[in-house]
Amino acid sequence: MKHHLNGLSETSLIPLWARAAETGRPNPIVKDDLAVKIVGKMDYDFSKFNRAWMSQVGVAIRTMLLDSATKGFIDAHPDCVIINLGAGLDTRYSRLDNGRIRWHDLDLPEPIRVRRVYFEESPRYRMIAKSIFDFSWIKDVHSADLPVLIIAEGILMYFEEARVRDLMNSLVAAFPGAEMLFEMMTPALVKKSKQHDTVRKIGVTFKWGIQHGREMEAFNPAIRFVEEWNYFDYHKDRWRWMGWLALIPWFKRRFNDRIVRLRFAWPHPRSVPHGMAGFQSG
Repeated sequence: MKHHLNGLSETSLIPLWARAAETGRPNPIVKDDLAVKIVGKMDYDFSKFNRAWMSQVGVAIRTMLLDSATKGFIDAHPDCVIINLGAGLDTRYSRLDNGRIRWHDLDLPEPIRVRRVYFEESPRYRMIAKSIFDFSWIKDVHSADLPVLIIAEGILMYFEEARVRDLMNSLVAAFPGAEMLFEMMTPALVKKSKQHDTVRKIGVTFKWGIQHGREMEAFNPAIRFVEEWNYFDYHKDRWRWMGWLALIPWFKRRFNDRIVRLRFAWPHPRSVPHGMAGFQSG
């Protein structure tokens, strides 16, 4: 099936391809049979990514990390609300649904149009066709007093810091007490867009990065850094020669992405909804 995705929207095909490719490997880091199925149906030249082993490994590891962290949140809060920013053709809901969560996949109208070909909405699963910076989408999410997890995978690095800051401030205001998982890129990698093994083939560039997830606390006083996971710390056998360079602390800090976990503090202790005292961030 032919779909027309251009620019930033086209980047959503990179992780889809990477997960499908990983699924076909012996002892895969992650398995995503739905990604394999979608890739098989799409009329798109995925072969342009065949030599992009670094991105393929990176996506597999970030998928593993995000799946694990998201599942941990769901296990702790079985009736939670998940908001997936820049969802593209992500399949995480199909892998982690516990039969109780409420999941929202948000992306631009064209990626959501393509998404609707392969996914169906339900009372607990919704697709929202809006920019992440069109903050009217917040009214489309009915979180009530339920715990909220926000996921931003492979999206924030494509925007200037001022826009990321606006987004974070809006999220903090709209979802006090929420947790967030996002992929961060270092400034050193932001400067290397033209050398990136997949993004350069699509013609987009990276625009924002930070050296450490704790820097997010400067964006808003309600943001609390919890932890971060460096991709180089996992499946070291798959990083080839880069695995040796990653033994150098300076290189490891500067030249790989990480998953960052944040919490948003409640404005006032008394504002914590009934039954969510254990969810309050420090």
